[in-house]
Amino acid sequence: MKGFVLGGVSSGVGKTVATLATVRALGNAGLDVQPAKAGPDFIDPSHHARVAGRPSRTLDLWLQGESGLRRNYARGEGDICVVEGVMGLYDGDGSSTAAVAEALDLPVVLVVDASAGMESVAATALGFQAYAERAGRDIDVAGVVAQRAHGGRHERGIREALPDDIAYLGRVGPDDALTVPERHLGLHMGDESPIDDDALDAAAEGLRTDRLVDVAREPAGATGATESADPTESTDDAPRVAVARDDAFRFVYPATIERLRERATVGTFAPTAGDPLPPCDGVYLPGGYPELHAASLAESPALDDVADAAADGVPVLGECGGLMALAESLTTVEGDTHAMAGVLPAAVEMRERYQALDHVELRATRDGPTAATGTTLRGHEFHYSSATVDDDARFAFDVERGEGIDGDRDGLIEHRTLGTYAHVHAERGAFDAFCDRL
Repeated sequence: MKGFVLGGVSSGVGKTVATLATVRALGNAGLDVQPAKAGPDFIDPSHHARVAGRPSRTLDLWLQGESGLRRNYARGEGDICVVEGVMGLYDGDGSSTAAVAEALDLPVVLVVDASAGMESVAATALGFQAYAERAGRDIDVAGVVAQRAHGGRHERGIREALPDDIAYLGRVGPDDALTVPERHLGLHMGDESPIDDDALDAAAEGLRTDRLVDVAREPAGATGATESADPTESTDDAPRVAVARDDAFRFVYPATIERLRERATVGTFAPTAGDPLPPCDGVYLPGGYPELHAASLAESPALDDVADAAADGVPVLGECGGLMALAESLTTVEGDTHAMAGVLPAAVEMRERYQALDHVELRATRDGPTAATGTTLRGHEFHYSSATVDDDARFAFDVERGEGIDGDRDGLIEHRTLGTYAHVHAERGAFDAFCDRL
């Protein structure tokens, strides 16, 4: 599957809007588009999925390794893949947009804010191209999308200033309707605050789909995708995993669900809607926004059911928001305290600013649901909460990179329940280990 990477000159330049407009433009041209996101993000991909009609793939060298990244790309479907970058093109030491493009040998389409420039857009693109050569990076800056650019003389000035080897691929005009509201952890999710379809169609009209298709190419060193098991073909003796999926538990990589379905029968439940925990051999509580739904969670029978299952020895994995739900209590930023499942000896409190944001590496100090003693896991953390733990709390991991729960350790463990601030990806084997323990 051919593809290209939309890389920004910086954070906040409008990569997500440019990506959505590109997906819409290619779709309107009759192409089947596979969206993807460089970096460990759950929110931007929710907007991708709404516009493209299929899940967005996560591409991150730190989380997946080079072979895992290529494999995850290959598991995508469609005629063409549009990869949205993270931060600025070269920013990020764990897995930058440039590193992802380089690993896949995909061309970069540079998103440049043209609201106050014409020839300077060309100068910016040339600078990003020259930096790759100077740094010895194999980065092909193949074209430019001018963000917030007007038509007429403005567009013409940008196009004419670009050198022959950097293609002008169109513009996204300034439009307040293309703005997505923000909150802590980033933008609103795609189904909460979708971009107006008419505005997106108008933005798509400014892009040159024929040139975008010409720029795209097949990735180098592609790894064939493994076949995902069809969940309808699960045998009666397959272990059953219950996955929380609702407004409080939204942060799940598609590859994680795919991997679980290869090893188990997956069922979902919605704790904030009052769903009980279905019969299962294991429970996965992913990240999300439990702080926004703390009252509903406190009243839900699901948390009591999870606590009972944990006490009975059922493996339970909680990531970030899942850790918060497994704690004894959750205090919102307004100061309201709500009882949670009470499985893990911790009190969680929301803060005004983020407490951690980075790729992480953890080393297991004891056997747990996702790793054996001495093995390492790589993941990502981004949270506004902090956890105060009891003196006798037991941890599963030492933190080699990142913050974890207390700066040195992560992974509270009780019974066969693990709660961690780190989100991990299926390519690193954590969910295989989890299924092996069911």
